[in-house]
Amino acid sequence: MMSHPYQSSPDEPPAAAIPLEALLRTFMSRADELLMAEERTRGLLEAVVTVAGELSLETVLKRVVDSACHLLHARYGALGVIGEDSTLSHFVTVGIDQELAERIGPLPTGHGVLGLLITGPAPLRLHDLRQHPKSYGFPAHHPPMKTFLGVPIRVRDAVFGNLYLTEKEGGEDFTPEDEDLAVALAAAAGVAIENARLYEDAQRRASWLEACMDATGYLLEDSREDHTEHAAFRVVAEAAARPTDGLVALALTPADRNGTYTVAAAVGKGAGDLKGRKLTVGPTGMKDIALTGRSTAVDDPWNLLGPGVPSNPAKLLAVDLSAQGTHYGLLVSVRDSDSEPFRQTDVEMSAVFGSHVALALALDRIRRYREESVVSTDRDRIARDLHDLVIQRLFAAGLSIQSLRRYTTAPEAPDRIDAITDQLDSSIRDLRNTIYSLRAAAAGRQLVSSRIVETVQSASASLPFAPHLTLIGALDVVEDEIVIEHLLAVISEALSNAVRHSDAQTINVTVGMTADALTVEVRDDGRGFRHPASGNGLANMAKRAADLNGSCAVTSTPGDGTSLTWAVPLR
Repeated sequence: MMSHPYQSSPDEPPAAAIPLEALLRTFMSRADELLMAEERTRGLLEAVVTVAGELSLETVLKRVVDSACHLLHARYGALGVIGEDSTLSHFVTVGIDQELAERIGPLPTGHGVLGLLITGPAPLRLHDLRQHPKSYGFPAHHPPMKTFLGVPIRVRDAVFGNLYLTEKEGGEDFTPEDEDLAVALAAAAGVAIENARLYEDAQRRASWLEACMDATGYLLEDSREDHTEHAAFRVVAEAAARPTDGLVALALTPADRNGTYTVAAAVGKGAGDLKGRKLTVGPTGMKDIALTGRSTAVDDPWNLLGPGVPSNPAKLLAVDLSAQGTHYGLLVSVRDSDSEPFRQTDVEMSAVFGSHVALALALDRIRRYREESVVSTDRDRIARDLHDLVIQRLFAAGLSIQSLRRYTTAPEAPDRIDAITDQLDSSIRDLRNTIYSLRAAAAGRQLVSSRIVETVQSASASLPFAPHLTLIGALDVVEDEIVIEHLLAVISEALSNAVRHSDAQTINVTVGMTADALTVEVRDDGRGFRHPASGNGLANMAKRAADLNGSCAVTSTPGDGTSLTWAVPLR
């Protein structure tokens, strides 16, 4: 027979049998648990709000550790950021002052127990940190630590770092509830860290864009006082130094074909007397920057720039400055050993900066060419007008004066007429000399570098790609017109051969000048040959070199391209 729902079970004691004191004690215990849970929840919410209220990544990391120590009553806390090599690249601590940290020595890199969360990102609670098999022990002056709680911090799907807590107040162990709170705080910290990283990334991109606008704005400004390339490269280096926060920023221009660059501008605390020095680019990647146009960041620049860079550098960012097939140089920023590595944002935005600056340099050069062309055209017009109008009128006036002989009977008239016609003839000769000088000045006014660029563009017009042109040295100071004509003819012939016979995908043209020689090198990655085809092209180039006491050498391997090197001494 079923019992009534309001009747007590036969096995249960009646309510009246339970002492009132025991009921109150149970109620108070449950109330304490509820109050403690509410306090922990409120503390967690406060910690989340505190962490989320900051956009500086460094401040966010510090607040995460502070909030965790306060919430879980831990005496010491730390947050280790995992680097690309799976070690701790950054370590933020709470509970250890600066003086004690200096006495302890270098920060941990992720060995021992700290490394367990790197290899296996899961919460870890220990009763005694020192008794764990992976424990390395503590360095001298390190405070004793026993109880331990560690949880990973995830940003999206990747582990950003680990949160470490030790020495809970009262010597108690960290509880499962403490672990749950730490995991919840780590999840909120991951969101805050990602927001801070996105904010700093946006700030860094904006800084690069501002630097790009400043540099290109200066290069394209018509009213700037100094139009030399040295002034331009200094402004570019100064602009690039701001977003990179480097020890020194260098603008390098090519000095020869072997990877040697001249420091055209050096700015920053470590600039010293670097300007004008020669730096040799090492074999580990920098030489490819000019060919690929990609920026690169490395942590050991010694193999790249050698001992000419400032003391104790640790990070380097190199940017290519090339536009329209012309390589203007490299932009290099070096940080010291205490700075953070260059981020991927720096690499990406520096490439944008370099391409815009190089294009501005190209436009500035084109503008100079246009101004020179306007002056040249105006000189031609003046010479033509003088020849076609003024000289003809003077010549007609002279004939008219000579025709007056028949109408004059005074004995002194012929002598005066002869004197006037002699003056007119002298004026005509002077005008003709002026015309010739105007035309010669107009013809010689164009820069050698611009004539080289025009020759390369003309000879490669039928190509689906633009040859990569590198100009080395002060080519524009060459004044020997015979040498220049031979030089342009060789460039045109070499490119013509490459276009017609090589089926190349890339062609590199390097024109360089040293103190006593002028060189041209044309390389392609085409089909190559064992024996040159019959024709006058190579013979003509060799003849031009011989006429100037120079040399012409061609090396080629089937399937591995062709290289022509033409060099002549400067007279």
